[in-house]
Amino acid sequence: MYGKRIVFIGSGAIATALGNILAHNKELTIHLLSIEPEVVESINAVHINSKYFPNFRLDTRLRATSDKSILPQADLIFLALPSVAVTDYLETHSHLISPQTVLVNLAKGFGRDNQLIPDSLKQIMPNTVAVMKGPSFAREIIYSQPTAFTVAASDPACFGTFNSLFANTTVYLDFTDDLKGVEYASILKNIYAIVIGIVDANFDSPNLRSLVLARSVNEMRQLIHYFGGRDATLFNYCGFGDFSLTALNDLSRNRTLGLLIGKGFFTRGISDKVVLEGRIAVNVFYELLRSCCRPDEQYPLLSELYKVFNTDYDIQKFVSRILNE
Repeated sequence: MYGKRIVFIGSGAIATALGNILAHNKELTIHLLSIEPEVVESINAVHINSKYFPNFRLDTRLRATSDKSILPQADLIFLALPSVAVTDYLETHSHLISPQTVLVNLAKGFGRDNQLIPDSLKQIMPNTVAVMKGPSFAREIIYSQPTAFTVAASDPACFGTFNSLFANTTVYLDFTDDLKGVEYASILKNIYAIVIGIVDANFDSPNLRSLVLARSVNEMRQLIHYFGGRDATLFNYCGFGDFSLTALNDLSRNRTLGLLIGKGFFTRGISDKVVLEGRIAVNVFYELLRSCCRPDEQYPLLSELYKVFNTDYDIQKFVSRILNE
């Protein structure tokens, strides 16, 4: 099997959960590369990630290290870092990574200078870049709940590697070569999950929720298409699947943000001090669209949410305004 040596850069929830799933395969060598000494010690000594899953015993074959010398031997490197850190990290350590290594982006957000992460990586490294996105709460994955991801890569030849890696696991995959569409879908779903949270905070109405869900999906479709992705990507796991998970489940940080905003518990002062993927994405998309002279009427939900974050806004008027756009 190609790709027997796997490194996750990062030792957080998603890296630990996916690494533990893959560690069940005795043909694979799985390492979490971590900057947290206490996590490395906990995983290696007692097979528990004390920071992220303190009550779950990991597979004994999952190992952690802070030694970057494992990078040159990796066949696949899964990038489980905050989106804003991915490009800088790889640029700093590119000399340690073989050009034959497949890089797999797990981060959901814009990278350096508000670029898509695969676009940034192609500028600095010759490696094949894939992305893996889907409706995937880490705590569900680690407890072996069936979980879906979309794998996208410009070179479909690598898809067989992913099929082999996740065969006989609880991870289910679909595939596309629409890298831009998958990346944009994974960012946009955070924005529209906030919108749904605001709506649900003000109205416990299945009819209204479904109305706004439909408008959200249509607006996401238009934006993905406008920025170079394909409409059909919304029907992959990374699209409607990830959006529905993020928008309708209270474990979602972005839905929770929307609920807090809708109830009046979230202020601009707090927002300025907290890094929030959804808020960052709203501002990036809005400014991009304005620079292209796209009128607000073409993306009314996004433009109204931009006003929530950037003006003195009466949140009680949010729903009536989006309905009457």
